[in-house]
Amino acid sequence: MTATPWWRNRRLLPWLLQGAVGLVVLLVIALLMTNLVRNLTAAGLLLSWRWLGQPAGFDLSETLLPFNASMSYGRALLVGLVNTLRVIVIALVGSSLLGLLVGMAAFSRNGLLRGLARVYVEVVRNVPLLLQLLFWYFVVFLALPDGTAALRLPAVVLAKSGLYLAGFSQGSWQLPQLANSGWQAPLHLSVEFAALLTGLITYIGAFIAEVVRGGIASVPRGQWEAAGALGLHWAASLRHIVLPQALRVIIPGLTNQYISLAKASSLALACGFTDLYSVAETTLNQTGRAVEVVLVLLAAYLSIDLLISATMNGLNRLVQVRER
Repeated sequence: MTATPWWRNRRLLPWLLQGAVGLVVLLVIALLMTNLVRNLTAAGLLLSWRWLGQPAGFDLSETLLPFNASMSYGRALLVGLVNTLRVIVIALVGSSLLGLLVGMAAFSRNGLLRGLARVYVEVVRNVPLLLQLLFWYFVVFLALPDGTAALRLPAVVLAKSGLYLAGFSQGSWQLPQLANSGWQAPLHLSVEFAALLTGLITYIGAFIAEVVRGGIASVPRGQWEAAGALGLHWAASLRHIVLPQALRVIIPGLTNQYISLAKASSLALACGFTDLYSVAETTLNQTGRAVEVVLVLLAAYLSIDLLISATMNGLNRLVQVRER
């Protein structure tokens, strides 16, 4: 029996091709790393992480963790990371609720409600997020009146100095109150944080609404009819019959939108909010450690996106129909 030449061996060729591609990738990486080390050596900036322990020398306008200018760059980056996580978590919840409501409204029997949902989705999805953030920050929130002229809603005060929310303080429910130094409330959001949250929620919420609409549309029409035959009204049919089946289609699409939201949070700089990217940019300007700072940013956002992806993949496995 004649042996098959190696260039015709269907088992060997894929391994050879993958090995060749892997070798090329390694050579390119080695070339880039060699060039990087050479340039850093010429500039006298070899990779070092000692600067993380040096005093930052700048203050941060909004922090959850204690911070002052005498603390280290590492602490400043940690504070920025916590601020970024706060934005991402709240925006994920808000955009999910908004997207779910708008996606459900697309199947409402009310023509006006369906039309409003369609207009919202088409307008918001087709305007760049950066422009929307600038609109919410400069046109809406910075244009709010302050003091006694502030907009007052039940348990909420909208003012140029920020958003003031009612909450529990010292064991009792307290509403926002106007004092000599300005408005005071148990919960206070800066205009920068509020503008960023509003922009992210409305923008990502429009995309989630389309994901929800597509998921609901994937459920056979017979399911609606069967629910109606059982005496369930529209809302009950959607909640108990249609949405549980649509989750198998909705969750994979949500994963992409959640990851997009995490990456889009880096646009907080447009609203003046102190997030990880903002702190990293200030750190880079003061230390000149461009490579190290960029590596920190890459590692942080990559970790956040991988965590979101892993969580959603686990949730997706739970809602899939298991074949017997």
